[in-house]
Amino acid sequence: MSTSRPAPQAATSGGASPAPGAPGSGAGVTAAPGRSGQPGRPGQPGRPGQPGQRTHKERTTDSRQRILDAAVNCLVRHGYAGTTTLVIQAEAGVSRGRLLHHFPSREVLLVAATQHLVATRLTSVWERFGEPPDHLSGGTARLDWAIELMWSTFDQPYFWAAMELWTAARTNETLRDALAPAERRLGVSIRSAVEDTFGPALASGENFPQVRELLITSMRGVVMTYGFDLRTADSDPHLAQWKRMARQLLGL
Repeated sequence: MSTSRPAPQAATSGGASPAPGAPGSGAGVTAAPGRSGQPGRPGQPGRPGQPGQRTHKERTTDSRQRILDAAVNCLVRHGYAGTTTLVIQAEAGVSRGRLLHHFPSREVLLVAATQHLVATRLTSVWERFGEPPDHLSGGTARLDWAIELMWSTFDQPYFWAAMELWTAARTNETLRDALAPAERRLGVSIRSAVEDTFGPALASGENFPQVRELLITSMRGVVMTYGFDLRTADSDPHLAQWKRMARQLLGL
């Protein structure tokens, strides 16, 4: 098994990790000089390529990114039912016309947000699963470190946004059709990252695939209870149980 990491697959509407949004309406752009050297009309954008000016395509891409980021933030704070187009519009700070230009309906927007969220989660997975300390080449110390790192990836805002979409997809066929293939891509990336985190000595064990799946599904289930039973993740009693279970199955 190779321990090299495949590059994360960007979702259709996502790409790399989101960059902080900047105003996409062109407001505040300095007017460009006219052909005669006189100042241009107020609010008139400069020619593309002029220092400090952005092209129409760049402004359009920026506003779309801001809307998708806002949709994910709203899913975390307000849940699926509360994530209306008006709420997203206010969060993104864009006009109604600009939002409808990119996404003519709530369905279209949330499907795009689903793909955007998966791209963001892929990036987050690879950022969090970094290289282990040099002294953790294997054994129980490496196993404990890997399980703690896995657990730290679950209680994150993007996880709760994903759970809102998972729940909504049960009764929304359009959302389900968009979510299923994206989540399958994410699952492949997560499993590869987990193998790298445990290292070749542990990941080559006969029972490792079973350990990996038990940890992923159990951690997901436990953190779901945090929605109504707030606890501190670092002191959750399941953490010690996961470590004992993994040690037994991997023969440590």
